[in-house]
Amino acid sequence: MTRRRPEILAPAGDLDSMKAALASGADAIYFGLDEGFNARARAENFSLANLAETLALVHRAGARAYLTLNTLVFEPELPVVEDILRRVAEAGVDALIVQDPAIALVARAVCPQMEVHASTQMTISSAEGARFARGLGATRVVVPRELSVAEIRRLASETDIELEVFIHGALCMSWSGQCLTSEAWGGRSANRGQCAQSCRLPYDLVVDGQTRELGDVQYLLSPKDLAGVMAVPQLVDIGVHSLKIEGRQKGPQYVATAVQGYRRWVDGVAAGTPDTGALRRDLSDMTLSYSRGFSHGFFAGSDHQTLVEGRFPKHRGAFLGRVESVHGRDVRVVDDAEGRPWTGGLGQDDAPKRGDAPVGKVSSPLETAAPVAADVSPRPGMGVVFDDGHPEDKHEPGGPLFRVERKGSGWVLGFGNPGPDLARVKPGQRVWVTSDPALVKRTEELLERGEPEGRVPLELTVTGAAGAPLTVVGRARGGHVATVSSEVMLAESRGGGIDEALLRDKLAALGGTPFQLAGLDTSGLAAGLHLPVSEMKALRRRLVPKLAEAVARGPVRTVNAGSTLEPLRASLRERVTPTPRAVEDARLLPLCRTDEQLEAVIAAGLPEVELDWMELVGLQRAVERARAAGLRVTIATVRVQKPGEEGYDARIAKLKPDAVLVRHWGAMMHFLERPPAPGETRPALHADFSLNVTNSVTALHLLGLGLDTLTFAHDLDAVQLGAMLEHLPAERFTVTLHHHISTFHTEHCVYSHTLSHGRDYRSCGRPCEKQRVSLRDHKGLEHPVVVDVGCRNTVFNAQAQSAASLVPSLLTRGVRRFRVEFVRESREESARVLAAYQELLAGRISPAEAIRRAAVHEQFGVTKGTMKVLNPTFTVQR
Repeated sequence: MTRRRPEILAPAGDLDSMKAALASGADAIYFGLDEGFNARARAENFSLANLAETLALVHRAGARAYLTLNTLVFEPELPVVEDILRRVAEAGVDALIVQDPAIALVARAVCPQMEVHASTQMTISSAEGARFARGLGATRVVVPRELSVAEIRRLASETDIELEVFIHGALCMSWSGQCLTSEAWGGRSANRGQCAQSCRLPYDLVVDGQTRELGDVQYLLSPKDLAGVMAVPQLVDIGVHSLKIEGRQKGPQYVATAVQGYRRWVDGVAAGTPDTGALRRDLSDMTLSYSRGFSHGFFAGSDHQTLVEGRFPKHRGAFLGRVESVHGRDVRVVDDAEGRPWTGGLGQDDAPKRGDAPVGKVSSPLETAAPVAADVSPRPGMGVVFDDGHPEDKHEPGGPLFRVERKGSGWVLGFGNPGPDLARVKPGQRVWVTSDPALVKRTEELLERGEPEGRVPLELTVTGAAGAPLTVVGRARGGHVATVSSEVMLAESRGGGIDEALLRDKLAALGGTPFQLAGLDTSGLAAGLHLPVSEMKALRRRLVPKLAEAVARGPVRTVNAGSTLEPLRASLRERVTPTPRAVEDARLLPLCRTDEQLEAVIAAGLPEVELDWMELVGLQRAVERARAAGLRVTIATVRVQKPGEEGYDARIAKLKPDAVLVRHWGAMMHFLERPPAPGETRPALHADFSLNVTNSVTALHLLGLGLDTLTFAHDLDAVQLGAMLEHLPAERFTVTLHHHISTFHTEHCVYSHTLSHGRDYRSCGRPCEKQRVSLRDHKGLEHPVVVDVGCRNTVFNAQAQSAASLVPSLLTRGVRRFRVEFVRESREESARVLAAYQELLAGRISPAEAIRRAAVHEQFGVTKGTMKVLNPTFTVQR
């Protein structure tokens, strides 16, 4: 039985890649604009001025075009975004992929019929989060790469929103939308399309203050690439709507091989006739086009031993074997199964991790075929590289093969002169096949072909009676309808008359056009009628160009004229409930993660505390201790939450906190939708930085939903923050005054990978409960790694950041909530930091003095970080 086939969604970073994807059979293309607001700013991208032409190319090929406006938007940019959205809607884009809720809201105001997809950058990881996306008008969610097949199945069963799943390409080490490394370390935010790929850098492992030698394993945060072929049968069975290929910064060869391979595999799986032989050949092509080594990613759940190879951060291609010996210009290579892409099939996944929170279990086993590996045999002309343990070297020994001879379980590889420096090639080194000129030629031939034909479904309805014209109505995807009528009237036929076969042959001969006949309805055509064949052909020649032009323009929509931004802000502002109490004096909000830090807060005499007990162990005891000291208690949720982990929020609710610091959309919806028990009041809801609020439209929408306060996103600088406050009630916002910015938030566990042989929490032995790990970067900075209840790792920046210099202006603007976050500070260190900022807020010391006092315990010092003043003309406005 044929099952519904998911869409193959291909990346396009330039025009050749787009053409390669269309020629290879992609159902949809996603791409970004030169004008920005897309998460791959370094790709070549496409011009807004030529967008209509680009979309026509996609639509004529029978594909859909998705535009990536998937970054955060700053306040001054909202009018620019509105203008782009209007022009995009008029050009005929099929859907937008968005991260910032503001873009979704503005897009729907500009064009109510605009289709919106929630990007994986929005971090929608549960059914509760999907309800938030639905409220923005989204019809599809791009699920995080961290979800297993079992978790995707559960998510699909709990929501009717479309699901799009990454199936192939590079894996981000951090949860998308939750990576702040580029912002913290380089001033170029990944949430703004400027990822610096910090995960691909080398790091030293520091365990309990001592460097742990790991040999040639240096790239501790660089995951292998995803090849999710073995998950396709389950994803088809689940009914996911789209399978997405990553790669907008890669070329047409990569795009063509990936689309062709998944096109064949998905079609075969959906039809019940999968061809594993063809899959092996396709995987070989994909491996040689670009691969850091393939893995199942998280489709089978976490596997901390296989996700990261750790020996290289870049393209390696196909593993061939190891060097046995070198003789002149010949290298003897022996086969070695160690480097094969897969050593096992997909397994099981259980959602509950560490801690004792009552969590729902996701544990249905995945029934899969035997694992399939790429099958690469070296041939003359192919490129190879010898892995000498220095992947950062741009001149690793390697080059094209001149001769290949099979010898037993290995090969003799012959090289020309000039060729690789074989003096650097030693026995035991790994050998990789990196390229194949046959693939280059095949891609070139693909691009030389004309536009694909016959891919747009066309339905024809034919009506007519004697003495009347023959009328043909054509309907094509996108709501396009065209009608033509014959100039010659129908007459009684002397023979058999017009029948379906004749109409198919003469009227519906669609060769050389974008169309294929999807249906022919002749129920409205009387029998026994005649019309000259030339007239039928004339009808086709009039109908097809008319529909082709309409299809090229994209879906039929209404685009509102005039600015919608201010009316939208006004309508959102009407939903915001005013603050019920007078604006308080400036308040310091300490966020603690240990008992020692909590004791420092109590000793400082502060009225409230935020508890982020990342493992949840001992949380109830901490709540009781804080309450006994008379403090108001806020409990922080986990950073992200997967299907089956709703028990984390339920446990927080049982502790009856005064407030909850919500860190993901699912938690926000959970507490907004949860009615308080009789006699109780709902806890106050404070949004943390991880909701990525960077403009007034998003902020007003969230306040209107019922959040009490919001935290400014870490992507903002002083100017951007000030611009937001022009439109917002300042007393409803929190500024993070002092913190070690959380750079990575990752599903991969560094502890398990480096300190155990365990696949996941069930077999790792939990080294995180006994040891402390940090990662030392190339500058010598040591970044703490802390594990949460979901076994997720957060890598905190070695250097603390302070916004102390902005405090006087923020106080003048009406900001009253200032958070100070601790990670591993002792009681004494925490006390010094709190005292410094208490004095600052009271006006008794200067910002510079506050930073000096707060930095006493800091090994690496305190920086201005993301809250630096970039524009010297920034002034305080009341």
